[in-house]
Amino acid sequence: MGIGVVAMSFAWVINTWIRVKHGYPLENSWGKAVYPQKNEDAVERVRLISQENAQLRAELGSMKDRLANVERIVTDSGYQLTHEIERLRDEGKVQ
Repeated sequence: MGIGVVAMSFAWVINTWIRVKHGYPLENSWGKAVYPQKNEDAVERVRLISQENAQLRAELGSMKDRLANVERIVTDSGYQLTHEIERLRDEGKVQ
């Protein structure tokens, strides 16, 4: 009996997976098809969120480029040399 219940449950999972994979609507407990609700507000929200996502991705790309430039400048030996010279000049003015 236990094997039968497990087999039926497994068959239900496989059946649901196949229906979803091929685009068939799912069914509720009474056998009626369940379709995702699409209304104007939901479509507009998805459009706005997608637009905001694109803007944030562009901004993130820009920030990564700027950070790479700052890292390059800081790790550049010329920057370190210039910084050391300025520090020595400042020490000479203090004394």
